[in-house]
Amino acid sequence: MVKIMNFRGKQKNQEVKNQDKKTRIRFLVLPVLSTTLLSHSITMVVNAQQLPRAIPTPVVPTPVPIKPAPRIIPPSPPPIAGAEAWGNEISLNGRILPGVWMQQRVGKNSLTIHLSDGALKQLFGADLLSTNSPVRQPIQWFSSPNQPQILSSRLAAGYRYLDITNLAKTAGWQTQTQGNTLVINTTITKITNVRQDKQIFGDRVFIDLDRPAPWQVRQELPVKRVVDPDAINPQPTAPPNRDWTITIDGIADPTLIQRYTPLDAPNNIPPINVPDNGIPVNPIPRPAPTPTLKPLPNQLKQLRQLPPIIIPSPTPNPIPQPIPQPIPEPIPEPTIKQVEVINNQTLVRISVPFGFAPRISTASNSTAANPNSLIIEIRPDALVERTINWAPGLRWQQRFVNLGTDRFPVISVEINPRTSGLRLRPISAENNTMTGTAPLLQMAQRYLAYSAINAGFFNRNNRLPLGALRRDGQWFSGPILNRGAIAWNDFGQFYFGRLSLVENLLTANNQRLPILFLNTAFVQSGIARYTPTWGQTYTPLTDNEIILIVQRNQIVNQIAGGKANQTPIPIPADGYLLTLRGTALNNATALPIGTNIRIESASLPGEFNRFPQVVGAGPLLVQNQQIVLDAKAEGFSNAFIAERAVRSAICNTATGNLILVAVHNRASGAGPTLAEHAALMQQLGCVNALNLDGGSSTSLYLGGQLIDRSASTAARVHNGIGVFLGWGVGSRK
Repeated sequence: MVKIMNFRGKQKNQEVKNQDKKTRIRFLVLPVLSTTLLSHSITMVVNAQQLPRAIPTPVVPTPVPIKPAPRIIPPSPPPIAGAEAWGNEISLNGRILPGVWMQQRVGKNSLTIHLSDGALKQLFGADLLSTNSPVRQPIQWFSSPNQPQILSSRLAAGYRYLDITNLAKTAGWQTQTQGNTLVINTTITKITNVRQDKQIFGDRVFIDLDRPAPWQVRQELPVKRVVDPDAINPQPTAPPNRDWTITIDGIADPTLIQRYTPLDAPNNIPPINVPDNGIPVNPIPRPAPTPTLKPLPNQLKQLRQLPPIIIPSPTPNPIPQPIPQPIPEPIPEPTIKQVEVINNQTLVRISVPFGFAPRISTASNSTAANPNSLIIEIRPDALVERTINWAPGLRWQQRFVNLGTDRFPVISVEINPRTSGLRLRPISAENNTMTGTAPLLQMAQRYLAYSAINAGFFNRNNRLPLGALRRDGQWFSGPILNRGAIAWNDFGQFYFGRLSLVENLLTANNQRLPILFLNTAFVQSGIARYTPTWGQTYTPLTDNEIILIVQRNQIVNQIAGGKANQTPIPIPADGYLLTLRGTALNNATALPIGTNIRIESASLPGEFNRFPQVVGAGPLLVQNQQIVLDAKAEGFSNAFIAERAVRSAICNTATGNLILVAVHNRASGAGPTLAEHAALMQQLGCVNALNLDGGSSTSLYLGGQLIDRSASTAARVHNGIGVFLGWGVGSRK
């Protein structure tokens, strides 16, 4: 393995300095069409394309602060026996990025390098192709689709590692290990052109390179339009475009920076369309200045000779009423918004209409004028259908499912629970408390899960659960509102239904009081119970609660809870707390200190009592192959029922397999309603199906990456369902 020094940054800085000494040319300023689109009074500026008459010196701007990527928790021991080095950081051309890797010795003088498939896909842009073999992964990375590169793979500690030794050698990468970091330096790439054309499906953008280069894509957060409620004319209400950023390890030609740099210019002159050949098409001339009239020599005399002007008395006129105007057509945003160079990387920002997404692929053709290109197709059906047998018992699938005239992109992980060593467990954001949220990506990596999906609902304000969560027979959070839930064991058995927990408090004199809730943020008048699995303390959720402290089945203290969300109260390790709210406050006198009590507890239906693992969400979608959707009965609002949104689900099939499902926006539209969601699950062959928390919470994880969406758009969640391979189930660290 060749060791190198990181001289790339110094070399490029010297090139910029030399070029800067040769030429100092000011940018031509052209006007910009702008449309107020952003909330908080931000103006989204339409790109101004410029004539390449003067080529400016490429300026490397000050780096924009970027939110640091989450750190991956690496396995403490080697991921596999015989690993020479391993870690969770990759230095790619000088930038530290999260990525799991290992180095393995083969023979006496040979070392092989292995990256997780998620790191290879997300940091380098490799496309994982369909495969029936878990140990052979074909990829496309600036190669012919008909001749993909085949990488060997192996599973270890929650990841699937791909052998990139030959890929790195062919691409000319130089690598070395430095402790926890794998250093990779690639050859300097030049971006020679950025061009665009129209296709039937929409716009297509080509980014031409002189050689293959690592690239990444990121979906930016949505921006809401500003709507003036006092406007006379109605305003367009269509969702705004969404920005995507493609980042390439290479330097763009200065003419591209000039051509695609938005600038504020006077007179609001529309941008000139400059195609690849540099000749402007239909240039719009500047408006001619208004001519200044010279005074006539006898003008004053002529005015004096005119007869007097009689002005009639004004007559009252009705106040003119505003005439309703048609909804203005929004000015279309340019697809290519900006090209800029930051820290030896080229960032290409594109604007994507609502209901569309970019489909990005790489191409290599040694006989073409542009041998290496990124091809970006802006499509309503951007999802590429794939079926990857990712591991024994795990199949990753991407496909479109038709429902009437609509096409829904469905991403799923199908699990064979009968696979030796495969286990499912509920996972949560925090170690020792039910308070807290985290991105599913971080949660799954901390547990060393191979796959995971977000699960139950929660309160985003106090970050507490709102639904059932039982792990290994212990209730961490109790069910609410008789909502849908899934239960399972380690023998491949599952049960779906609407779940309630019936608990009663019994005293020595046979007094029976109902306990309405267990370990939950859902509050109503009555008695609730909080056990050590909730955390070390309980903070009152409502004002003026009375807290009964129970140890070894005896009430040892009564205290006033005071104001809500203020005073944490310790939960005894050998007992629990009883909280009295509303009308249940009257029970305090019947439960004095020293009272011996016991708890009766049972799940309804009784089938749930047989299973140690339970996760609740809702509503229940399918049962025994029939749609049983009744969201109203499960306490969901009308708005939630009718909303079109991205959704998650879990279901089992007639073969006994389990499927984790993420359904995103339909082609050219929004996500499914609950009724459509249920119908989609039925079409997937689900015998039983449960809706999980959705919207921005929807996240489907596999081997170090989210496979259904950009991680930057995924919200923090409270809990999920993790999939583990091997006899040891991942533990929280």
